[in-house]
Order: sequence, then C-alpha cells, then structure tokens
Amino acid sequence: MIWHLIAAVFAGLAAAGIGLILRTLSGKRLPKWIVPVCGGLGMLGYQIQVEYSWFEHKQAQLPDTATVISTESNTAVWRPWTFAVPMTTKFSMVDSENIRFTEQEGSRLAEFILYQFERHHTDILLTQPYLLNCNSREIVPLAEETREPALDEMRTLRETSPLLTTVCSSQQENS
Repeated sequence: MIWHLIAAVFAGLAAAGIGLILRTLSGKRLPKWIVPVCGGLGMLGYQIQVEYSWFEHKQAQLPDTATVISTESNTAVWRPWTFAVPMTTKFSMVDSENIRFTEQEGSRLAEFILYQFERHHTDILLTQPYLLNCNSREIVPLAEETREPALDEMRTLRETSPLLTTVCSSQQENS
C-alpha cells in the first residue's frame, strides 16, 4: 500500500514536470495552473492503471493449474470512468491440482477448494472447501475443520456451469 502511494506521488511529480516543460516551451503563455493539473492527472492516471491491471496481475501470480471460474465487475460513483468500462474487482478460481476424486455408490465425487479474490484497499482471499457430485451436479460446502457437509446449503449447478465443467472434466484423478 505504501509503495502505491509513493508511486502515485512520483507519477504526479513527473506529470507536473511535463506541465512545467510545456509551460516553459510555450513562452509562459500557458496558465500557471497547468502544472498542478498535470500533476493531479498523472496521479489519477496511475491509480486508474493500477486498478484496471489488478485482475491481470493476480492471474499472472496464479499457478498454471489454476482456472478462473468467474469474474465480477463493478462500477462506482466515485470512479466515474467505471461506468464506461467496468472494473474487475472479484474473481473465483479452482486449482485442478488440488481436486480429489472418489467413487461412492456409482457417483463420481470431487472434493476441491474454491478460492475467491476480492480487491479492496487490501486484497482479500476467501477459501471454501466443497464436495461436488459430478453425476447429479449437486454441490455442498464443507466445514473447514471437520470436512462435514452442510446439507442445508446444498444446491444444484446448471449443466453449463464453468465450475462443473472445470472440476468434473479435470484429468487428474486421485483416490
């Protein structure tokens, strides 16, 4: 967080320097306020670039076996540019290397962890283990410590669900 602040200050100083050079090259015909306006625009431009590149930056840090299941883009009044181009602020992924398959009563069951990344002032990572029946498409969250299924939260996935496709078509089968 402190590094982003330092980088924003330097981006503002560099842009203010460009404004000062433009004012000098124009023979001081450009108004004095051009220098702080350029500085502010430089800081704002840096912040926008960081916010829009967050998703790609996080994706680059994921292992090759990770598959992004879904993304969520948001708009905000205090970021009016997001109404033109919404910004990705949340995504979910599954690491196919950590999927465990079992057979029970003729059904193929997959146990996996769903990772959810959220962009706030600091990044938030939420993890939730799940058990997915690949035949019936039923998914149920598991308790963190005991790995007991929370049957009251069971739901059925659509046939076209990216989560179902990713988890159940995984080539790695561990017993």
